Amino acid sequence: MNNLFKISTMQIQVRLLIGALLLCFSLQNCQDSTRPKADSSQQETPPNLPAADGNYWFQGKAEIARYKVEQERYGEMRSAQQIMVFVTEDFSASKQVKLDDPAAAGADRVPVLKVNLLRRFVTGIYDYSLMLSVFTPFDQQQPKPSLKVTTTVQDWCGHVFQQYNRTDSSFMAQTFSYFETEGDQKEEVKADILEDEIWTLLRLNPAVFADRKATVVPSSIFLRLRHKKLAAENARFTLRKEDNASSLRLDFEKTDRHLDIRFETAFPHRILGWEETVDTKLVSRGTLENISMQQYWSEHDNQHEPLRKQIGLEWF
Repeated sequence: MNNLFKISTMQIQVRLLIGALLLCFSLQNCQDSTRPKADSSQQETPPNLPAADGNYWFQGKAEIARYKVEQERYGEMRSAQQIMVFVTEDFSASKQVKLDDPAAAGADRVPVLKVNLLRRFVTGIYDYSLMLSVFTPFDQQQPKPSLKVTTTVQDWCGHVFQQYNRTDSSFMAQTFSYFETEGDQKEEVKADILEDEIWTLLRLNPAVFADRKATVVPSSIFLRLRHKKLAAENARFTLRKEDNASSLRLDFEKTDRHLDIRFETAFPHRILGWEETVDTKLVSRGTLENISMQQYWSEHDNQHEPLRKQIGLEWF
């Protein structure tokens, strides 16, 4: 009888212990549900970036930055990868192409900061390849409008090519598309700035965006993926400066579209990440994962392929 009583008592104690644990777990979940949710729009803490000196842009190398990206397409989010290649080069002011012989160009030579932005992702069975190239005169004191911007969007259906050339008072835009409604077009677009050139202007001098209102042509990648007509919109830039990582926000007045870019506060203002939303829905988000300086134009032999693994390239 005593043994049965002892067993029964132990069973009761075990059940009470289990009940207490379940109650504690339930209360913890309840408490967690009442806590403010983490803001998914906030990027991770900036990575430890290598030191940069005043000779950063003129050391005979290009900056290669790799980003982990979330990209919306066909109403679903896709895993993507992006690299941004920043480098200085000599450009022709009249022809708006890279010079073959800068020394012979004379006054036609314009040093520019160029970025080649490449983003790749898969949609079901097929893949997308996006590329944006921007050529902005190198002037860190008073950055000038970009001379040229080109964009290509490629997938298994076909591809689209778009080019902006800067004139005295506007941009001349050309679009070549396999879509009938877009076809081949050439038109003049009047605007203060192209969204595409934010990336280079920000690297030269973020102060140009301080509490600035302007007419802005939306991102060519956004326009091409959405098949929207070229048109400038009224927009506002808001610059928030912090000790280590600052932010630039672009708000369009006509459409509910917003772009937030996080960048290194100190020179050379490396891009740490971004988030793009339309109608409060996420369109793209990028987070810096790796950055290095390379002479990629001379690293084209088979022996250089291990460099891709070091950089962490997957889609390229």
